[in-house]
Amino acid sequence: MSKRRKPLLKFSPILLMIFGTLGCVLFSPPSLVIPTPIPTAPPLEEALLSVPGEVVTDPISDIVPDIDPDIETLVNAVSQQQLTAYVQQLESFGTRNAFSVIDQPAYGIGAAREWIFGEFIRVGQSSNGRLDVRYEEFPLNYNGFTADQRNIIAELPGTSGSNDVIIVMAHYDTRPGDVTDGFSRAPGANDNGSGVALLLETARLLSARTWNTTIIFAALAAEEQGTYGSKNLVQRMLQQGRNVQAAINYDTVGGRIDIPRSIRLFAPNLNQSPSGEVARYYSYMASLYVPTFPITVIDALDRENRWGDQREFIYAGMPAVRLTESIEDPDLVNSSRDTWSVIDFNYLQSVTRLNVAIIANMAGAPARSAPPTIVNMANPGSFLLTWPVDPEAAGYAISFRPVESPSYPIFRFVNRNDAGKIVLTGYDATRTYAISIAPIGPTGRMSMFSPEVVVGPANEQQTN
Repeated sequence: MSKRRKPLLKFSPILLMIFGTLGCVLFSPPSLVIPTPIPTAPPLEEALLSVPGEVVTDPISDIVPDIDPDIETLVNAVSQQQLTAYVQQLESFGTRNAFSVIDQPAYGIGAAREWIFGEFIRVGQSSNGRLDVRYEEFPLNYNGFTADQRNIIAELPGTSGSNDVIIVMAHYDTRPGDVTDGFSRAPGANDNGSGVALLLETARLLSARTWNTTIIFAALAAEEQGTYGSKNLVQRMLQQGRNVQAAINYDTVGGRIDIPRSIRLFAPNLNQSPSGEVARYYSYMASLYVPTFPITVIDALDRENRWGDQREFIYAGMPAVRLTESIEDPDLVNSSRDTWSVIDFNYLQSVTRLNVAIIANMAGAPARSAPPTIVNMANPGSFLLTWPVDPEAAGYAISFRPVESPSYPIFRFVNRNDAGKIVLTGYDATRTYAISIAPIGPTGRMSMFSPEVVVGPANEQQTN
Protein backbone atom coordinates (compact mmCIF):
# COMPACT_ATOMS: atom_id res chain seq x y z
CA MET A 1 0.00 0.00 0.00
CA SER A 2 1.49 3.28 -0.99
CA LYS A 3 1.58 5.91 1.72
CA ARG A 4 2.60 8.80 -0.53
CA ARG A 5 0.34 11.81 0.04
CA LYS A 6 -0.36 15.01 -1.83
CA PRO A 7 -1.73 18.23 -0.40
CA LEU A 8 -5.50 18.19 0.01
CA LEU A 9 -6.39 21.82 0.57
CA LYS A 10 -5.28 25.19 -0.72
CA PHE A 11 -5.09 27.75 2.08
CA SER A 12 -5.48 31.50 1.91
CA PRO A 13 -2.48 33.51 3.12
CA ILE A 14 -4.21 34.10 6.46
CA LEU A 15 -4.81 30.38 7.00
CA LEU A 16 -1.24 29.65 5.96
CA MET A 17 -0.07 31.97 8.71
CA ILE A 18 -2.32 30.21 11.20
CA PHE A 19 -1.28 26.71 10.21
CA GLY A 20 2.33 27.41 9.38
CA THR A 21 3.53 26.54 12.83
CA LEU A 22 1.18 23.54 12.99
CA GLY A 23 2.34 21.88 9.80
CA CYS A 24 4.64 19.43 11.53
CA VAL A 25 1.85 18.51 13.91
CA LEU A 26 -0.85 17.97 11.28
CA PHE A 27 1.15 16.23 8.61
CA SER A 28 3.99 14.36 10.32
CA PRO A 29 4.16 12.26 13.46
CA PRO A 30 5.52 14.38 16.32
CA SER A 31 6.97 13.09 19.54
CA LEU A 32 3.87 11.89 21.32
CA VAL A 33 5.06 12.63 24.87
CA ILE A 34 5.82 16.30 25.45
CA PRO A 35 5.08 17.11 29.11
CA THR A 36 4.16 20.75 29.60
CA PRO A 37 5.67 22.25 32.76
CA ILE A 38 3.47 24.36 34.97
CA PRO A 39 4.66 26.94 37.51
CA THR A 40 6.20 25.73 40.74
CA ALA A 41 3.62 25.11 43.40
CA PRO A 42 2.79 28.20 45.50
CA PRO A 43 3.88 28.38 49.13
CA LEU A 44 1.61 26.51 51.49
CA GLU A 45 0.22 29.68 53.04
CA GLU A 46 -0.69 31.09 49.62
CA ALA A 47 -2.37 27.85 48.57
CA LEU A 48 -4.43 27.76 51.75
CA LEU A 49 -5.59 31.35 51.33
CA SER A 50 -6.42 31.02 47.62
CA VAL A 51 -9.47 28.80 48.17
CA PRO A 52 -12.20 29.55 50.73
CA GLY A 53 -13.24 27.05 53.38
CA GLU A 54 -11.59 24.88 55.99
CA VAL A 55 -8.98 22.26 55.21
CA VAL A 56 -10.32 18.70 55.48
CA THR A 57 -7.81 15.91 56.09
CA ASP A 58 -8.47 12.45 54.62
CA PRO A 59 -12.18 13.05 53.97
CA ILE A 60 -14.68 10.20 53.97
CA SER A 61 -17.38 10.23 51.29
CA ASP A 62 -20.50 8.30 50.37
CA ILE A 63 -20.39 9.73 46.82
CA VAL A 64 -18.88 7.22 44.39
CA PRO A 65 -19.24 6.50 40.64
CA ASP A 66 -22.35 4.44 40.07
CA ILE A 67 -24.59 3.20 37.26
CA ASP A 68 -26.91 6.05 36.30
CA PRO A 69 -30.42 4.58 35.77
CA ASP A 70 -31.15 6.69 32.69
CA ILE A 71 -27.86 5.75 31.03
CA GLU A 72 -28.45 2.11 31.93
CA THR A 73 -31.83 2.34 30.15
CA LEU A 74 -30.11 3.58 26.99
CA VAL A 75 -27.42 0.89 27.22
CA ASN A 76 -30.06 -1.83 27.49
CA ALA A 77 -31.97 -0.33 24.55
CA VAL A 78 -29.18 -1.01 22.02
CA SER A 79 -30.95 -2.93 19.26
CA GLN A 80 -29.28 -5.89 17.64
CA GLN A 81 -31.95 -5.78 14.94
CA GLN A 82 -31.06 -2.18 14.11
CA LEU A 83 -27.34 -3.00 13.97
CA THR A 84 -27.95 -5.95 11.66
CA ALA A 85 -30.12 -3.90 9.31
CA TYR A 86 -27.55 -1.09 9.18
CA VAL A 87 -24.69 -3.45 8.25
CA GLN A 88 -26.77 -5.27 5.64
CA GLN A 89 -27.78 -1.99 4.03
CA LEU A 90 -24.20 -0.74 3.88
CA GLU A 91 -23.05 -4.00 2.30
CA SER A 92 -25.81 -3.74 -0.32
CA PHE A 93 -24.06 -0.80 -2.01
CA GLY A 94 -21.52 -3.23 -3.47
CA THR A 95 -18.54 -0.97 -2.90
CA ARG A 96 -17.96 2.20 -0.96
CA ASN A 97 -14.55 2.83 -2.46
CA ALA A 98 -13.51 6.49 -2.58
CA PHE A 99 -13.19 6.28 -6.37
CA SER A 100 -16.45 4.43 -7.04
CA VAL A 101 -19.50 5.94 -8.76
CA ILE A 102 -21.49 8.76 -7.19
CA ASP A 103 -24.44 8.98 -9.60
CA GLN A 104 -26.19 5.64 -9.10
CA PRO A 105 -29.10 5.40 -6.62
CA ALA A 106 -28.19 2.05 -5.05
CA TYR A 107 -24.53 1.40 -5.84
CA GLY A 108 -21.20 2.97 -4.94
CA ILE A 109 -19.97 5.52 -2.44
CA GLY A 110 -22.38 8.23 -3.60
CA ALA A 111 -25.42 6.11 -2.77
CA ALA A 112 -23.86 4.96 0.51
CA ARG A 113 -23.14 8.43 1.82
CA GLU A 114 -26.58 9.70 0.86
CA TRP A 115 -28.13 6.82 2.79
CA ILE A 116 -25.95 7.47 5.87
CA PHE A 117 -26.82 11.18 5.71
CA GLY A 118 -30.53 10.35 5.45
CA GLU A 119 -30.34 7.89 8.33
CA PHE A 120 -28.79 10.51 10.62
CA ILE A 121 -31.59 12.87 9.58
CA ARG A 122 -34.18 10.17 10.36
CA VAL A 123 -32.90 9.40 13.86
CA GLY A 124 -32.48 13.12 14.51
CA GLN A 125 -36.09 13.82 13.55
CA SER A 126 -37.27 11.17 15.98
CA SER A 127 -35.61 13.22 18.74
CA ASN A 128 -37.16 16.59 17.80
CA GLY A 129 -34.43 17.36 15.29
CA ARG A 130 -31.64 17.84 17.81
CA LEU A 131 -29.05 16.37 15.45
CA ASP A 132 -27.39 18.89 13.11
CA VAL A 133 -26.48 16.77 10.06
CA ARG A 134 -24.17 18.10 7.35
CA TYR A 135 -21.63 17.14 4.72
CA GLU A 136 -18.06 18.38 4.98
CA GLU A 137 -16.42 18.16 1.56
CA PHE A 138 -12.76 17.87 0.65
CA PRO A 139 -10.79 16.83 -2.45
CA LEU A 140 -8.84 13.58 -2.63
CA ASN A 141 -5.80 13.33 -4.91
CA TYR A 142 -4.14 9.94 -4.65
CA ASN A 143 -1.67 8.31 -7.05
CA GLY A 144 -3.03 10.30 -9.97
CA PHE A 145 -6.68 9.63 -9.07
CA THR A 146 -8.92 12.52 -8.06
CA ALA A 147 -12.37 12.48 -6.47
CA ASP A 148 -14.33 14.81 -4.23
CA GLN A 149 -15.04 13.29 -0.82
CA ARG A 150 -17.62 13.93 1.87
CA ASN A 151 -17.44 13.37 5.59
CA ILE A 152 -20.90 13.03 7.14
CA ILE A 153 -21.17 14.92 10.42
CA ALA A 154 -24.08 14.61 12.87
CA GLU A 155 -23.63 17.05 15.76
CA LEU A 156 -25.64 16.83 18.97
CA PRO A 157 -25.20 20.23 20.68
CA GLY A 158 -24.49 20.27 24.40
CA THR A 159 -26.24 22.54 26.86
CA SER A 160 -23.09 24.00 28.46
CA GLY A 161 -22.29 26.40 25.60
CA SER A 162 -18.59 25.54 25.82
CA ASN A 163 -16.24 24.70 22.94
CA ASP A 164 -15.69 21.21 24.37
CA VAL A 165 -16.59 18.35 22.06
CA ILE A 166 -16.52 14.56 22.14
CA ILE A 167 -16.04 12.84 18.78
CA VAL A 168 -17.24 9.34 17.94
CA MET A 169 -15.99 8.29 14.51
CA ALA A 170 -15.95 5.44 12.02
CA HIS A 171 -14.87 5.41 8.38
CA TYR A 172 -17.51 4.33 5.88
CA ASP A 173 -15.35 3.75 2.78
CA THR A 174 -14.15 0.32 1.62
CA ARG A 175 -11.58 -1.09 -0.76
CA PRO A 176 -10.69 -4.31 -2.59
CA GLY A 177 -7.05 -5.35 -2.95
CA ASP A 178 -6.26 -2.32 -5.13
CA VAL A 179 -6.89 0.81 -3.10
CA THR A 180 -7.91 2.79 -6.19
CA ASP A 181 -10.24 0.13 -7.62
CA GLY A 182 -13.71 1.68 -7.60
CA PHE A 183 -15.31 -1.10 -9.69
CA SER A 184 -14.69 -4.40 -7.89
CA ARG A 185 -16.97 -5.60 -5.12
CA ALA A 186 -15.88 -4.43 -1.66
CA PRO A 187 -18.72 -5.15 0.79
CA GLY A 188 -16.85 -3.98 3.91
CA ALA A 189 -19.41 -5.33 6.36
CA ASN A 190 -17.00 -5.57 9.28
CA ASP A 191 -14.43 -3.08 7.94
CA ASN A 192 -16.16 -0.81 8.56
CA GLY A 193 -19.90 -1.23 8.23
CA SER A 194 -19.84 -2.39 11.85
CA GLY A 195 -18.37 0.93 13.02
CA VAL A 196 -20.90 2.97 11.01
CA ALA A 197 -23.74 0.84 12.40
CA LEU A 198 -22.46 1.61 15.91
CA LEU A 199 -22.43 5.34 15.05
CA LEU A 200 -26.01 5.33 13.81
CA GLU A 201 -27.36 3.29 16.72
CA THR A 202 -25.54 5.46 19.29
CA ALA A 203 -26.85 8.62 17.63
CA ARG A 204 -30.37 7.18 17.68
CA LEU A 205 -30.23 6.56 21.41
CA LEU A 206 -28.22 9.53 22.67
CA SER A 207 -30.11 12.10 20.62
CA ALA A 208 -33.21 11.20 22.63
CA ARG A 209 -31.64 13.03 25.61
CA THR A 210 -29.84 16.31 26.23
CA TRP A 211 -26.22 16.29 27.39
CA ASN A 212 -23.87 18.88 28.85
CA THR A 213 -21.12 18.43 26.26
CA THR A 214 -21.48 18.48 22.47
CA ILE A 215 -21.15 15.09 20.75
CA ILE A 216 -20.06 14.76 17.11
CA PHE A 217 -20.83 11.52 15.27
CA ALA A 218 -18.50 11.44 12.25
CA ALA A 219 -18.74 8.98 9.34
CA LEU A 220 -15.42 9.58 7.61
CA ALA A 221 -14.34 9.10 3.99
CA ALA A 222 -11.02 8.13 2.37
CA GLU A 223 -9.60 6.28 5.36
CA GLU A 224 -8.37 3.47 3.15
CA GLN A 225 -6.17 5.83 1.12
CA GLY A 226 -4.45 7.19 4.24
CA THR A 227 -6.90 8.70 6.79
CA TYR A 228 -7.72 11.75 4.69
CA GLY A 229 -11.23 12.17 6.08
CA SER A 230 -9.97 12.40 9.67
CA LYS A 231 -7.20 14.78 8.60
CA ASN A 232 -9.88 17.07 7.20
CA LEU A 233 -11.95 16.81 10.39
CA VAL A 234 -8.93 17.66 12.56
CA GLN A 235 -8.25 20.75 10.44
CA ARG A 236 -11.86 21.89 10.86
CA MET A 237 -11.72 21.36 14.64
CA LEU A 238 -8.63 23.56 14.79
CA GLN A 239 -10.14 26.22 12.54
CA GLN A 240 -13.30 26.33 14.64
CA GLY A 241 -11.46 26.47 17.96
CA ARG A 242 -13.11 23.29 19.22
CA ASN A 243 -11.63 21.68 22.31
CA VAL A 244 -11.61 17.94 21.61
CA GLN A 245 -11.95 16.16 24.94
CA ALA A 246 -11.78 12.71 23.34
CA ALA A 247 -11.90 11.22 19.85
CA ILE A 248 -12.93 7.56 19.80
CA ASN A 249 -12.47 5.55 16.62
CA TYR A 250 -14.45 2.34 16.05
CA ASP A 251 -12.96 0.34 13.20
CA THR A 252 -13.69 -3.36 12.54
CA VAL A 253 -15.76 -4.06 15.65
CA GLY A 254 -18.24 -6.66 14.37
CA GLY A 255 -16.53 -9.70 15.84
CA ARG A 256 -17.04 -13.34 14.90
CA ILE A 257 -18.52 -16.26 16.79
CA ASP A 258 -15.15 -17.86 17.59
CA ILE A 259 -13.19 -14.89 19.00
CA PRO A 260 -12.83 -13.84 22.68
CA ARG A 261 -15.64 -11.76 24.20
CA SER A 262 -13.43 -8.70 24.67
CA ILE A 263 -12.16 -5.76 22.63
CA ARG A 264 -8.77 -4.15 22.06
CA LEU A 265 -8.22 -0.46 22.75
CA PHE A 266 -5.09 1.22 21.35
CA ALA A 267 -3.57 4.30 23.02
CA PRO A 268 0.03 5.45 22.50
CA ASN A 269 2.33 6.32 25.41
CA LEU A 270 -0.29 4.98 27.74
CA ASN A 271 1.31 6.13 30.99
CA GLN A 272 2.09 9.70 29.96
CA SER A 273 -0.34 10.96 27.33
CA PRO A 274 -3.83 12.47 27.05
CA SER A 275 -4.80 9.44 24.95
CA GLY A 276 -3.75 7.23 27.85
CA GLU A 277 -6.07 9.22 30.11
CA VAL A 278 -8.98 8.53 27.72
CA ALA A 279 -8.06 4.82 27.66
CA ARG A 280 -8.08 4.55 31.46
CA TYR A 281 -11.43 6.32 31.71
CA TYR A 282 -12.95 4.18 28.96
CA SER A 283 -11.75 0.96 30.57
CA TYR A 284 -12.98 1.95 34.04
CA MET A 285 -16.46 3.08 32.95
CA ALA A 286 -16.85 0.05 30.67
CA SER A 287 -16.18 -2.28 33.60
CA LEU A 288 -18.94 -0.51 35.52
CA TYR A 289 -21.63 -0.77 32.82
CA VAL A 290 -20.66 -3.86 30.77
CA PRO A 291 -18.47 -5.89 33.15
CA THR A 292 -18.77 -9.12 31.13
CA PHE A 293 -17.11 -7.58 28.07
CA PRO A 294 -13.56 -6.60 29.13
CA ILE A 295 -11.17 -4.14 27.51
CA THR A 296 -7.63 -5.08 26.55
CA VAL A 297 -5.69 -1.80 26.58
CA ILE A 298 -2.62 -1.81 24.31
CA ASP A 299 0.15 0.78 24.56
CA ALA A 300 0.48 1.59 20.84
CA LEU A 301 -0.77 4.03 18.22
CA ASP A 302 -2.34 1.14 16.27
CA ARG A 303 -1.69 -2.41 15.16
CA GLU A 304 1.78 -2.94 13.69
CA ASN A 305 2.13 -1.44 10.20
CA ARG A 306 -1.57 -0.49 10.19
CA TRP A 307 -3.42 2.78 10.60
CA GLY A 308 -6.75 4.25 11.65
CA ASP A 309 -8.43 7.64 11.79
CA GLN A 310 -7.44 8.22 15.42
CA ARG A 311 -3.83 8.82 14.40
CA GLU A 312 -4.55 12.23 12.80
CA PHE A 313 -5.98 13.48 16.10
CA ILE A 314 -3.00 12.17 18.02
CA TYR A 315 -0.55 13.77 15.55
CA ALA A 316 -2.35 17.08 16.19
CA GLY A 317 -1.99 16.72 19.96
CA MET A 318 -5.62 15.70 20.59
CA PRO A 319 -6.54 12.72 22.80
CA ALA A 320 -7.76 9.77 20.74
CA VAL A 321 -8.04 5.99 20.91
CA ARG A 322 -8.94 3.16 18.55
CA LEU A 323 -11.17 0.17 19.30
CA THR A 324 -10.92 -3.02 17.25
CA GLU A 325 -12.26 -6.58 17.71
CA SER A 326 -10.26 -8.92 19.93
CA ILE A 327 -8.81 -11.00 17.06
CA GLU A 328 -8.86 -10.03 13.38
CA ASP A 329 -9.04 -12.49 10.51
CA PRO A 330 -6.41 -11.43 7.94
CA ASP A 331 -8.21 -13.38 5.21
CA LEU A 332 -11.20 -11.05 5.52
CA VAL A 333 -9.26 -7.80 5.27
CA ASN A 334 -10.19 -5.88 2.08
CA SER A 335 -11.80 -8.99 0.61
CA SER A 336 -15.16 -9.88 -0.94
CA ARG A 337 -15.65 -12.31 1.97
CA ASP A 338 -16.15 -9.44 4.45
CA THR A 339 -19.93 -9.84 4.52
CA TRP A 340 -22.60 -9.47 7.19
CA SER A 341 -22.98 -13.26 7.45
CA VAL A 342 -19.63 -13.65 9.27
CA ILE A 343 -20.32 -10.93 11.85
CA ASP A 344 -21.38 -11.85 15.39
CA PHE A 345 -24.12 -9.30 16.10
CA ASN A 346 -24.15 -10.20 19.79
CA TYR A 347 -20.53 -9.03 19.84
CA LEU A 348 -21.33 -5.82 17.94
CA GLN A 349 -24.22 -5.16 20.32
CA SER A 350 -21.83 -5.39 23.30
CA VAL A 351 -19.38 -2.96 21.70
CA THR A 352 -22.22 -0.52 21.00
CA ARG A 353 -23.38 -0.79 24.60
CA LEU A 354 -19.86 0.13 25.70
CA ASN A 355 -19.91 3.18 23.47
CA VAL A 356 -23.32 4.36 24.66
CA ALA A 357 -22.27 4.04 28.30
CA ILE A 358 -18.92 5.80 27.91
CA ILE A 359 -20.14 8.68 25.72
CA ALA A 360 -23.21 9.27 27.90
CA ASN A 361 -21.02 9.59 30.99
CA MET A 362 -18.44 11.78 29.25
CA ALA A 363 -21.13 14.11 27.91
CA GLY A 364 -23.66 13.89 30.74
CA ALA A 365 -21.48 14.22 33.85
CA PRO A 366 -20.50 17.60 35.30
CA ALA A 367 -17.89 19.44 33.23
CA ARG A 368 -14.35 18.10 33.26
CA SER A 369 -12.33 19.79 35.97
CA ALA A 370 -9.13 21.76 35.56
CA PRO A 371 -6.11 20.21 37.32
CA PRO A 372 -5.93 20.85 41.06
CA THR A 373 -3.13 22.86 42.66
CA ILE A 374 -0.97 20.45 44.65
CA VAL A 375 1.48 21.21 47.46
CA ASN A 376 3.69 18.71 49.30
CA MET A 377 3.06 18.99 53.05
CA ALA A 378 5.79 18.91 55.67
CA ASN A 379 4.71 15.42 56.67
CA PRO A 380 6.21 13.12 53.94
CA GLY A 381 3.61 11.43 51.78
CA SER A 382 0.97 14.10 52.48
CA PHE A 383 -0.42 16.49 49.85
CA LEU A 384 -2.66 19.55 49.90
CA LEU A 385 -5.04 19.70 46.92
CA THR A 386 -7.03 22.84 46.14
CA TRP A 387 -9.49 23.50 43.31
CA PRO A 388 -12.72 25.42 42.59
CA VAL A 389 -15.73 23.23 43.30
CA ASP A 390 -18.33 22.75 40.55
CA PRO A 391 -21.83 23.41 41.95
CA GLU A 392 -23.14 20.60 39.71
CA ALA A 393 -20.87 18.04 41.38
CA ALA A 394 -22.08 15.91 44.28
CA GLY A 395 -18.51 14.89 44.99
CA TYR A 396 -15.14 14.07 43.44
CA ALA A 397 -13.00 11.04 42.71
CA ILE A 398 -9.28 11.56 43.26
CA SER A 399 -6.60 9.50 41.52
CA PHE A 400 -3.02 9.22 42.79
CA ARG A 401 -1.65 7.07 39.96
CA PRO A 402 1.98 5.91 40.26
CA VAL A 403 3.43 7.13 36.96
CA GLU A 404 4.67 3.67 36.04
CA SER A 405 1.18 2.17 36.36
CA PRO A 406 -0.96 2.01 33.17
CA SER A 407 -4.26 1.81 35.08
CA TYR A 408 -6.06 3.77 37.77
CA PRO A 409 -5.30 3.06 41.43
CA ILE A 410 -8.05 2.70 44.02
CA PHE A 411 -9.74 6.10 44.08
CA ARG A 412 -10.30 8.29 47.09
CA PHE A 413 -13.51 10.30 47.29
CA VAL A 414 -14.72 13.55 48.78
CA ASN A 415 -18.22 14.99 49.16
CA ARG A 416 -18.89 18.38 47.59
CA ASN A 417 -19.20 20.07 51.00
CA ASP A 418 -15.67 18.97 51.91
CA ALA A 419 -14.15 19.40 48.44
CA GLY A 420 -11.88 22.16 47.21
CA LYS A 421 -9.29 22.19 49.98
CA ILE A 422 -8.22 18.79 51.26
CA VAL A 423 -5.13 17.06 52.60
CA LEU A 424 -4.53 13.43 51.68
CA THR A 425 -2.00 11.39 53.65
CA GLY A 426 -0.47 7.94 53.55
CA TYR A 427 1.34 8.04 50.21
CA ASP A 428 4.88 6.84 49.53
CA ALA A 429 7.08 9.93 49.74
CA THR A 430 9.69 8.35 47.46
CA ARG A 431 7.32 7.71 44.53
CA THR A 432 6.18 9.94 41.68
CA TYR A 433 2.42 10.26 41.19
CA ALA A 434 0.18 11.50 38.39
CA ILE A 435 -2.67 13.20 40.26
CA SER A 436 -6.08 14.07 38.84
CA ILE A 437 -9.66 14.67 39.95
CA ALA A 438 -13.07 13.94 38.42
CA PRO A 439 -16.45 15.41 39.45
CA ILE A 440 -19.28 12.96 40.10
CA GLY A 441 -22.91 13.92 39.51
CA PRO A 442 -25.76 13.19 41.92
CA THR A 443 -26.81 10.06 40.01
CA GLY A 444 -23.32 8.56 39.83
CA ARG A 445 -22.18 9.91 36.44
CA MET A 446 -18.44 10.54 36.55
CA SER A 447 -16.67 12.98 34.27
CA MET A 448 -13.36 12.35 32.61
CA PHE A 449 -10.51 13.04 35.00
CA SER A 450 -8.70 16.36 34.83
CA PRO A 451 -5.35 16.49 33.04
CA GLU A 452 -2.85 14.78 35.30
CA VAL A 453 -0.37 16.73 37.39
CA VAL A 454 2.85 14.79 37.94
CA VAL A 455 4.28 15.30 41.44
CA GLY A 456 7.60 13.79 42.47
CA PRO A 457 9.47 13.59 45.75
CA ALA A 458 11.16 16.95 45.05
CA ASN A 459 7.78 18.70 44.53
CA GLU A 460 8.35 18.92 40.77
CA GLN A 461 5.13 19.29 38.83
CA GLN A 462 4.10 19.00 35.21
CA THR A 463 0.90 18.21 33.33
CA ASN A 464 0.40 15.48 30.78
